[in-house]
Amino acid sequence: MDRLEISEKFPYTKEELECLAELEKMSYEEIDLSDIPEITHEEFERMKANRLRRKNAKKTA
Repeated sequence: MDRLEISEKFPYTKEELECLAELEKMSYEEIDLSDIPEITHEEFERMKANRLRRKNAKKTA
């Protein structure tokens, strides 16, 4: 598994950093993701790239 990239721009608490350190030691299979609902096909179809949703984004021809 790749190393976690922790941004210095976000002020993490000591507890959050400890949790991230524990997650980094785990394999992907060991991490419980069961509380995260799966995205439906309809939700996926409605998604737009973030750059397309910005109010001041330049329009392309």
